[in-house]
Amino acid sequence: MAENPDSLRCLVVDDDPLAVQIVENCLANTPFLTHAGSCTSALAAAEVLREQPVDLLFLDVEMPLMSGLDLLRTLRHPPLVVLITSNKGYAVEAFEYAVLDYLVKPISYARFLQAAQQAREALAGRIQPAAADAAFTFVKVDSKLVKVQFDEVLFVEALGDYVHIVTKRSKLIVYSTLRAIEEKFPAALFVRVHRSFIVSIRQIQTIEDNSILLADKLVPIGQTYHKEVFQRLNRF
Repeated sequence: MAENPDSLRCLVVDDDPLAVQIVENCLANTPFLTHAGSCTSALAAAEVLREQPVDLLFLDVEMPLMSGLDLLRTLRHPPLVVLITSNKGYAVEAFEYAVLDYLVKPISYARFLQAAQQAREALAGRIQPAAADAAFTFVKVDSKLVKVQFDEVLFVEALGDYVHIVTKRSKLIVYSTLRAIEEKFPAALFVRVHRSFIVSIRQIQTIEDNSILLADKLVPIGQTYHKEVFQRLNRF
């Protein structure tokens, strides 16, 4: 059967052959997913990812020599990632890498399909036209993905283990790191101004005394970010 050109190419990585087979069976029963290969080690997966494009990675956490999280640390531009593990204790660290979902073994097809549908929606957000007024991404709020229009965002603030994405209409509380959000937001539209803040360049009203005013929020410019911020803003 010919591959659906609109399907998501998926790589399965797990050192347990039975777990690999289960995920492969789930892939075979999901029309918008294509099985691009399976690996039984993170090292083998790293080689595959260097050689071929993959949209979605189903990745086991606990593997010998190199764990799934170790693999993610080596990837500069990782695909969408769904972690698969028998240990729920990795959830906090996993979301530092902006993983899409976290499946706990044994995996049911219903739960697999939910993650797959999230991946399809998230990828649709990634490949929207480059125009700022059309661009968006998805962020995970509680147990669901929420669309964030980039032109609606005022700023993003890190607060403990969460970030607050403040838009013109609402505030989204996302279990993530600021670094992970920074990677999802386009650098042409946003700038990191402080260890705790990212701001929308288009929403900046004034800059005075090392502070930025957006709507009614005064955001500080950190000393280590000062030079980069003003270099960026002077381009406009």
